[in-house]
Order: sequence, then C-alpha cells, then structure tokens
Amino acid sequence: MEKHDLHHEFPEFDSKISELKVANAHFKKLSDEYDEVNHAVHRIESGAETPADEVLTELRKKRLHLKDELYALLTQ
Repeated sequence: MEKHDLHHEFPEFDSKISELKVANAHFKKLSDEYDEVNHAVHRIESGAETPADEVLTELRKKRLHLKDELYALLTQ
C-alpha cells in the first residue's frame, strides 16, 4: 500500500512541511497526529484491523480536520 503522508498530500509544500516540522511545535504536533490517524485509517482499510464502521468514520473525520488545519498553516 502506498504511503499517504503530508508530503504526498501536499507535494507543492514539500520544503515548507520539512521546515515547519522543525520550526513550529504546533505544526509538528498536528503532523504527528495526522500520521498516526492516517496510519490507523490505512490499517483498517487494508483489513489489518476490523473495528466498527463508526470508528473508521470518526478517524476519517479526524484525519480530514487535521489535514485542513495543516493546510491552513502551510498557506499562511
């Protein structure tokens, strides 16, 4: 399965993502949380875990919210 991290999601911000992960603690925290949630979603989608559908739905919502927050920071 292909990894979908922030660099994949926002290739146009590749260098800015790397900069912010070092220079901005809030961005780093959100980025780490995004990676964790994203990994959990991919584990469920691949069949490695089989929780209730509501769990996957909530994780997807959380991932989208984090992605929106990260995008806002990237475009400031």
